[in-house]
Amino acid sequence: MLTITQALFDRIVEHARADHPDEACGVVAGPEGSGRPERFIPMLNAARSPTFYEFDSTDLLKLYRDLDDRDEEPVIIYHSHTATEAYPSRTDISYANEPGAHYVLVSTADTEAAGPFQFRSFRIVDGEVTEEDVKVVEAY
Repeated sequence: MLTITQALFDRIVEHARADHPDEACGVVAGPEGSGRPERFIPMLNAARSPTFYEFDSTDLLKLYRDLDDRDEEPVIIYHSHTATEAYPSRTDISYANEPGAHYVLVSTADTEAAGPFQFRSFRIVDGEVTEEDVKVVEAY
């Protein structure tokens, strides 16, 4: 289960809506080994695409150096889908290389049954996708 604060939940959704119609992407870091998302790090979608996201390689290198310096790890890796449901695509699955991370997808597509957006979390390990519950709390 992913437990996330309302403030972080809102920031991820806000970023997804702000970057629409392009996919948004980013990371929420937390203390190494804690599994607790704390620091919101929006990233630039280097692909600037409504159907694909890509972290800029220079930004990604800086991110991992910063995480290392702070004894943090990526707890959540998030991105948005602008025209489809919030479920990992084949490309998303093939690029998922953090087995300990929660992969959050936000759909900004107009989905009648699900409301104005979907916020879902998945574990992706060795190509296997498992959806998990999301618990939104005021504070940890």
